[in-house]
Amino acid sequence: MKGYINEIYIVNYLNGRKVKDLNILYLEMIETLFKNISSEDRIKSWKNPFLQKTDVFIKIGNETKRISIKSGIKNSFHVEPISEFIHFLIENGIEKEYIFSYLKYHYADGTTNGSGKNRISVSEYKKTNQKKIDLLNARLNNKKIIEKIIERFILKGNNDIHQIDMIIYGFYDDFVFITKNEIKNIINSKIDYYSTGVHFGPLSCQPMTRCLNYNPKYEKNRFCVQIKWYNFFDDIIEYKNNVLMKSLCK
Repeated sequence: MKGYINEIYIVNYLNGRKVKDLNILYLEMIETLFKNISSEDRIKSWKNPFLQKTDVFIKIGNETKRISIKSGIKNSFHVEPISEFIHFLIENGIEKEYIFSYLKYHYADGTTNGSGKNRISVSEYKKTNQKKIDLLNARLNNKKIIEKIIERFILKGNNDIHQIDMIIYGFYDDFVFITKNEIKNIINSKIDYYSTGVHFGPLSCQPMTRCLNYNPKYEKNRFCVQIKWYNFFDDIIEYKNNVLMKSLCK
């Protein structure tokens, strides 16, 4: 609910306002999004009524930009049924042995379909299967796969034909923003990032829950894959600082 209200505040601030009347935070964002605008241009903004990567639309003249807004700590970027995720891996040439390796990691119950009776935590699973996880990560973390991952999990999703143009992280009165191309640069720069869990660069891939207490309320979540970007804010700041330092050193 807080996220929804945050989006409405951003829409309400922008909609109907002239570029010259924006505060410095929003002005910098708008000037990054739109290259050919004047101070007298009036902005239109509205909330996306559909559950897609785009949360908010911003329009100036005939040009419309799509914005995703994040404000959480352990940011979840994507959730989908495990059947769709496995189909995605197969479509992108991931071999059967790695498919099975992921499924065993996902369920951590000794099976590839979640039917095992003895479920264990991810930390317990890693004690005896870390080498298999490392081999899986080595297969998944290459530029060809990462390019598809970025599009599906961050920029477009699996229910839209358009990619987002920017992500805003924070709240309506205090946020940072990052463009589509910067997102690609960050993720590609961290392909060799090491994690003991299954990952795509800085993106963690995991079940929504392993439901170790067998609570029927959450049982269905065992069959969903969730993509999280735990260090999203830190990675944004690191990237922007690096860009700034490079510009200062020229």
